[in-house]
Order: sequence, then structure tokens, then C-alpha cells
Amino acid sequence: MKEKTNNRLILKIVGVFLSTTTLAFSQNLVDNGDFESTSGKVKKLGELSSADSWSSPTASKPDLFIAGKTPEIGVPQNIYGSEEAKSGGAYAGIVAFSYGDKVPRTYLMTRLNTSMKKGTKYCVQYSISLAEGSKYSCNNMGAVFSKKEYGLDAKSSLIDKPSIVSEKSYSATFGWDKVCGIYIADGNEKYMIVGNFASNEDVKSEKNKTVKGAAAEQIIAAYYYIDDVSVIEMNDETICDCATADPSEEYSTMIYQKQIVLNQKMTPIEKIEAQEVYFAFGTNRLTPLGQDILKDLAELLTANPSLKVEIQGHNDQMEDEVGLKRPAYADMGTKRISAVMEYLLAVGINENRIIPSPKGSQVANPEIRDYDDEEMAQAKNRRVTFKVR
Repeated sequence: MKEKTNNRLILKIVGVFLSTTTLAFSQNLVDNGDFESTSGKVKKLGELSSADSWSSPTASKPDLFIAGKTPEIGVPQNIYGSEEAKSGGAYAGIVAFSYGDKVPRTYLMTRLNTSMKKGTKYCVQYSISLAEGSKYSCNNMGAVFSKKEYGLDAKSSLIDKPSIVSEKSYSATFGWDKVCGIYIADGNEKYMIVGNFASNEDVKSEKNKTVKGAAAEQIIAAYYYIDDVSVIEMNDETICDCATADPSEEYSTMIYQKQIVLNQKMTPIEKIEAQEVYFAFGTNRLTPLGQDILKDLAELLTANPSLKVEIQGHNDQMEDEVGLKRPAYADMGTKRISAVMEYLLAVGINENRIIPSPKGSQVANPEIRDYDDEEMAQAKNRRVTFKVR
């Protein structure tokens, strides 16, 4: 009886989160902020304009990626990497920086469904993920609001004062991060442009290590996937959580990768308990590797229907500390259990076979070594483990 109550509690948390998200986005000034609605057939790169309400402010055309399309523009797998959509089955892609401007930057532009009001505050957010094929990462991602539509014939960068900007360097190639800021309107702004508006001299760029096993075509630039663009008018009750946009509070983007070795001598229970799923700081987003591990776990559970599994959700101490001030980072162990449960339920594992067990930051990963620095030790703690009951 206790197991079923715990399961219902976890599912209730998921439901509350989804309903809250829907409520917030119902007031979005950006139409088609998730790029799901399209007109015409999308066949190749450079066709963002096929997404309803979106266009390019320069002659360099941004990209649109859609589930079920060709390998070049597919979701999750495409020419520049592999990433599930933040929501739905589509997202956009832009070049935000390249050394010496060897690859022209691209931008996303949309007309707001309502003009902005003078002196009014707006919460501006979009999700961002660095493509695995990027040779660089960069900071200064932001947005510009304008009264007039941009329309440059040249393939040039838009160097402008951004309305919101993040000095954080976005280097995570799995899962989604966030660009976020609060903008006070001058009045009558009708257009929003998303991208990097700083000159190369003012951009903090870093070379990336090649992602092991990645089959993506490498681009000599910082190439980012963009999803879930929103602009919401604020009032006294509106919460605009811009934790990741504050340069004084940059958190680790490291995701610990553990090679799981199984052999035929292991029992099904040993194989299940060998599985571990790791996460980035402050997220419950499953990486492609995490999804592969859960796929193997589901196959083991399907083949052994008498077994029940306890899902143990862990977070690191930094997430606990940040979560006291920013609720989005609180109780990440429980949120990671929710993500794993959603996956297992979706592939047919019965709810009665799943026992949620939040552990918080109290149980350190036994694989932490004395020579691990703090960032590595914290990354090893951001995990979900499994115990057969």
C-alpha cells in the first residue's frame, strides 16, 4: 500500500509541474514558440521560415529540425548532433559565434502577437543546447526587442545592444539550459530577435572537446539548438526564475559518464542494479546515454516480470543550497525519479513494479575518489540508481 501511495505522489508532482508550465505559457506573446506549427514541406537546412511566425533578419538562414524528417534535419538525430526537443518534436538551430566570422551568424526573428507596453516588465526565456558538432561554445546569448522589423540582405552579424543577455558560457551538449532575463519595455516593441549580438572581441568563446562516439558533422562555430521561446508580461504574482542567466551563479555543466559493463554470468538482478543514470546540474533531463540505459533496464524488467525495482533519486549538495533560494533547483532527486518513471511507464512497465525512493544528497556515490575535484564529485552524485525488491 505504501508503494502505491509513493507512486501516486511522484506522478502528482509531475502533473503539478506540467499544469503550472501550461498556465505560464498560456500568456506567451510569442506565437509558435516551440516551432511545432509549420507551413509547407521542410526538406533541408536553412528553412526556419517554414515555421509559422518565424523568419530570418539577415541573409543567413537559420535551421528548423523536425522529428520524422531526413537525417540532416531530424529530431533527435540530425547533421549537427543528437538532442530531443525540449517540448514537442521540433526546434530551431542557429550559429551564435565562429572564429574570425568564418561561418556567418544566424538569428531567429518573430513578430509578437501583442505590442509591448511602456514601462511594463516582461519575463523573457528560451531553452538552449549546444550541438555536439560545435567546435566552440560561447556566451552573450540574448534577445533584442525592436519596434521595426529587421531585414538585412547581407550575411552579417547583428551587433546591437541586447534587451536581455546572459554572460554565461553555454557548453552543455546534452539536455537543455536556459537563457532568461527581465526586460522593461520602452513601449510599442513588436519584434523579437534571438541570438548573439556582441562583437567577436566581446564574446567569451571556448574550444570544445570532441564528444566520444558522436557522428555529427563538425562546424567551426558555436551552433545552438533553440526551443520554447516565451515572452510573458509580469505582474506582482509572476515568477521569472532567471537563475541560469546570472553570471555570478554559473553552475557546472558536467555530466558524469560511466561505462556499464555486463556479462552473461551476471543474474538479472545484478544487471538491473548495475544500471545508473547521470544528470547535469539542476535538471532531470535524460541524455541519449541515459535513455539507452533505461531502454536496457526496461528490457530486463520485461523479461523478468516478477521483479520490482526501487528507483533511488540523488542530487548534489550544491543543488540543495541553490534550491533554498530558487525552487527550480529544489528536490532534484525526486524530479529525477519522475523523469525515469515517466520513461518506464511509457514503455509499458507497470506502475506497481516501481518503488520511488528519494535519497537527496545524503548518500554519496561510492565511486567518488580522493583525487576527484569538487566538480567531478558533485557530478557523480547527480544520479538515479536501482535496487531490486
